[in-house]
Amino acid sequence: MRFRDRRSAGLELVAELRPLLDPGDTTAMVLALPRGGVEVAASVAQALQLPLEVLVVRKLGLPEQPELAMGAIARGRVMLNRDVIDAAGVTDQVIRQVIAQEQRELLRREALYRKGAAPLELAQRTVILIDDGIATGSTALSAIRGVREEVPRRLILATPVASTQALDLLQSEVDELVCLAAPEPFYSVGASYDSFDQVSDREVTALIAACNHNTTVGHAT
Repeated sequence: MRFRDRRSAGLELVAELRPLLDPGDTTAMVLALPRGGVEVAASVAQALQLPLEVLVVRKLGLPEQPELAMGAIARGRVMLNRDVIDAAGVTDQVIRQVIAQEQRELLRREALYRKGAAPLELAQRTVILIDDGIATGSTALSAIRGVREEVPRRLILATPVASTQALDLLQSEVDELVCLAAPEPFYSVGASYDSFDQVSDREVTALIAACNHNTTVGHAT
């Protein structure tokens, strides 16, 4: 299964997500993992008329292989993959340096995307967590566990494409998991898209503003 781009993939997710939502649930919201996940999530939020927010998660990449995650950081929680760390021989000092670097970038993006908004309230809400694709699942797992600490009423993970390895890892961590495609063999997230251009900070902030023009993200009512 292939997708034209992230926005069209989001529209395909809508058909699967709509039956999972209670029409009377005023607490439902869409929570996107930037940057690429915001494009997918914007289509979902607009179609379902739900507020859109972002949860900034930063992968902790190996110094020599930044695309290979040795962990992730989200909402103050650091998760480390000791198998990757031990195999690569990464020292504690290097781990601390990578965490500090990614924490700075996380804070920069949060300040830019949320523009001084009140702290995100997820307690007792129905949260639809969305990314544009999930390869290993380590970043998504960090996000899920960060959200779980807020005690949401219900947590739904939705993505157009994921590896079977990631799905096996995440299935038990959420109340519902919606994935449209799990290709075997799995090469990369971008391999399932015809257009997979990088999303800019400006595009992220514009999408959030457009989706929330007539909605409010805050405390559950």
